[in-house]
Amino acid sequence: MVRPSGLLNRKEEPVPLKSICVTLSIREFVAGVSATLNYENEEKFPLETFFVFPMDEDSAVYNFEAMVDGKIIKAELKDKKKAHSLYESAISHRRQAFLLEEDMCSRDVFCCNVGNLQPGSKVALTLKYVQELPLEVDGALRYVLPAVLNPRYCSSGSPVDSCLNMKTPIVPLDELPYAFSVTATVSSQHGIDRIQSNCPLRPTEYIGDKKTSAQISLADGHKFDRDVELLIYYSEVHTPSVAVELGNPENNPDGLMKDPSAMVCFYPNIPEAEPSAICGEFVFLMDCSGSMHCPISKQDKSQLRIEAAKETLILLLKSLPINCYFNIYRFGSSFEAFFPNSVKYSQDTMEEALKRVKLMRADLGGTEILTPLQIIYREPSIPGHPLQLFVFTDGEVTDTFSIIKEVRNHRLRHRCFSFGIGEGASTSLIKGIARVGGGTSEFITGKDRMQAKALSTLKRALQPAVEDVSVNWDLPRGLSARKLSPEQTVLYKGQRLIFYAHLTGTLPPAEGTGEVCLNYTLQGKSFENKVTFSLQPKLDDNFTIHRLAAKAFLQSMDMGFRETPAKFKKDVLKVSIDSGVISSHTAFIAVNKDLDKPVQGPLARRDIPRPMLLGATSVVTQCKRVDLGENYLVQLITLQNADGSWDLDESLARILGINLKDLQAALPVKDADPSSWATVLAVVWLHAKAKHQKCEWELLELKARIWINTNAGSIKKKLVKAAITFTNSSVNPGVFGI
Repeated sequence: MVRPSGLLNRKEEPVPLKSICVTLSIREFVAGVSATLNYENEEKFPLETFFVFPMDEDSAVYNFEAMVDGKIIKAELKDKKKAHSLYESAISHRRQAFLLEEDMCSRDVFCCNVGNLQPGSKVALTLKYVQELPLEVDGALRYVLPAVLNPRYCSSGSPVDSCLNMKTPIVPLDELPYAFSVTATVSSQHGIDRIQSNCPLRPTEYIGDKKTSAQISLADGHKFDRDVELLIYYSEVHTPSVAVELGNPENNPDGLMKDPSAMVCFYPNIPEAEPSAICGEFVFLMDCSGSMHCPISKQDKSQLRIEAAKETLILLLKSLPINCYFNIYRFGSSFEAFFPNSVKYSQDTMEEALKRVKLMRADLGGTEILTPLQIIYREPSIPGHPLQLFVFTDGEVTDTFSIIKEVRNHRLRHRCFSFGIGEGASTSLIKGIARVGGGTSEFITGKDRMQAKALSTLKRALQPAVEDVSVNWDLPRGLSARKLSPEQTVLYKGQRLIFYAHLTGTLPPAEGTGEVCLNYTLQGKSFENKVTFSLQPKLDDNFTIHRLAAKAFLQSMDMGFRETPAKFKKDVLKVSIDSGVISSHTAFIAVNKDLDKPVQGPLARRDIPRPMLLGATSVVTQCKRVDLGENYLVQLITLQNADGSWDLDESLARILGINLKDLQAALPVKDADPSSWATVLAVVWLHAKAKHQKCEWELLELKARIWINTNAGSIKKKLVKAAITFTNSSVNPGVFGI
């Protein structure tokens, strides 16, 4: 979404932005967005304005136009160098011109130039894009309208021509007087259960008995202190589907848009599998730059990013499997490794890591990820322990494409899981490194708990590998499918899989059908998911599927303006221009050729400022700092031993709220190992007192139960029964397998 960054320039001259209007249409799991910025030049001389705004990196921007004093000027998508040349030529000849492009250094930042805006002139700039909506763990579809664009840290080796380096001025949020509106229509044939948002909404209006459609809009008074997030829950479980869309052979006699395109959506039925004998090497790369001292959000009592990170690392350390290897790197302008090399997971190494985690501070300056990544990749692989990399960062960097390239170059030896922390984290960086590294990405904003999302991701990383992934088509004679999106090599339980194909040849008559089959193997067993679909393409004037297909292709081939290999650049340019979807090598250019005479008067530059988020200072002082010792769950988890057990001591007794002597006296079996009694009590406490946070402790609790089964043996049943009675809890003994 376009989010310009303010209304006043450095010298307090008025910048003519009057309003931002966003119209959103969500159908099933695809969003179509139209964002319009309305400007008026109230000054006495012509202006050239420049502004920067965030955009989710998955967005396929396919249309840009300007309405100038009632006349529409449609932009053309051209080679970026050619577009820049046309813009400069138009400006020098006193013509009105408009330029829209991706930033040179990141796919989630856009720049727009408006040249020669005449005194008294009104302009409405509109861009349109389509986007797949990601699926959350709880089944919700998540749409985010980016609002926060934080300053991006520029290292000494970063390129200097990022539009974020233009030093556009900033103003406080309460000095942004423009109007902002968002209206949305959500529709699903399965019905809508509910819609949630992190921002105040007007009452939702549902349409139809089965609530197949809903109208929502943002309440008045929104401030640009957070991204606008919608969580959409449909009434039925998501099901596999194939949609076929007509091409446009008349206007596109050649290329991607000519023939029908298909969008295939699978929800693979990956079964529960036995734990793998291969443990893995787990490396955690944690951002400790200065910005990590900010709260996760501006909501009241929001936890500081660095404190949430420390809690998360403790949970991850306690949840690691026995016999694995691990290491932790903290980074900023410099970096530090906890150990010279990854070490075997044991009581000693875990305790050493915990000591250092508790001392972690957001004190390492800027955000330089590339160097520690290179150091990690230089370490030799540990036989039988594939590398699993977890990256936690607020994502405020400019050398995004270089980092993605580094991860991509090592994709065959590891999986990369990424977490964007706080408002404004770079979607280009977070999603990009996970996509090329065969992992998954998560964003932690608002009331999200980093701990829950990190532990869910660790569960995925511990899954046995799904192998031999392939897609087979069964189509009528004379019709073939060519896959446009990259081959999927990694699948996770609960994950949605979307891919696109170009259908060429002769379509069958009415009622013709095709079939597509997803095949994979897991622990030596073969599985397949099939879906049958109609071969009667539907017309969509926006060519949504074609443009999403083009975006999927560009994400796999377009590695940035400087990083894309020459052998790929030709295909990137062709697909981008054929489909109208912007890439790092193309830009939209519009020139107003209807002016009777050149624009008169000296041209003044107006850089539209970004609003200043005050959370880095004032909000921090208002936030309650949660010390690890005050959080009983984290404290209990901190006490757990590497093998999954707990010791019967004063620290455990304090958390349980029971005198240690009473705990010792209540041991139901004479001469039994006190650790067995302590571990059973700890597990009962988790189920009784922290049930709502089970997703955060279930892996370490599993280790505890395995330890109990091995060490308590025949007395396990007595220990469990006595612990439930002694603590007066209603925990079901079945959680222990009794």
